[in-house]
Amino acid sequence: MWNIAVIANTVAVIIGSLIGLLTGKGISGRFRSVFFQAIGLLTIGLGVKMFFDASHALLVLISLAAGGLIGEALKIEDWLGRLADRFNPNEGANFARGFVVALVLFVPGPMTVLGSLQAGLAGNNELLLIKSLMDGISSVLLATAYGRGVLLSAAGVYLIQGLLVTFASALSFLQSPQYLGDFSGVGGLMLLGIGIRMLELRDIKVGNYLPALLISPILSAIFG
Repeated sequence: MWNIAVIANTVAVIIGSLIGLLTGKGISGRFRSVFFQAIGLLTIGLGVKMFFDASHALLVLISLAAGGLIGEALKIEDWLGRLADRFNPNEGANFARGFVVALVLFVPGPMTVLGSLQAGLAGNNELLLIKSLMDGISSVLLATAYGRGVLLSAAGVYLIQGLLVTFASALSFLQSPQYLGDFSGVGGLMLLGIGIRMLELRDIKVGNYLPALLISPILSAIFG
């Protein structure tokens, strides 16, 4: 959990979010919508790119559907919204949405998995440090658009990457294309949903699909 690259990634998200919060206050609503649209288009592009890494489209579909059903039953997004209202009543749903958008953008990708496992198994922090720079820049734009919810995502980045590094020896199988491709495919479709939501084409509750990220490697192990 005390890996230098994990800490650097967390700090990068915090600093980027703070910069975005400070600079975003002076941006009018008209220009802020441009940020939303730009990030939305980029997110859709990243989602499509990640989906094409999938090895088994049917497994990705089952993972996403099963995860979505579990998330809907547990009402994960509603729970995040209520939690956001408790901690930050002034921003409410936008706070929760910023947290979900940032967390899904920063975590479910091959750089997170491969970088964390390389750091834990071989002490190679290069990939996570590159990711830190990318996440720091992204968090500036996200915080400008969504506010303080993006700042909270730093805790999720630290926890998830820290656990991957800590248990790297037991999770080394995740480096296999069999697992990594379908995991990226699930994350890619979730990013696509976020992009659609940001462009206000449809209000997809992406937070409810978070369990799919746990279901995907399990299904890959069973059916891969």
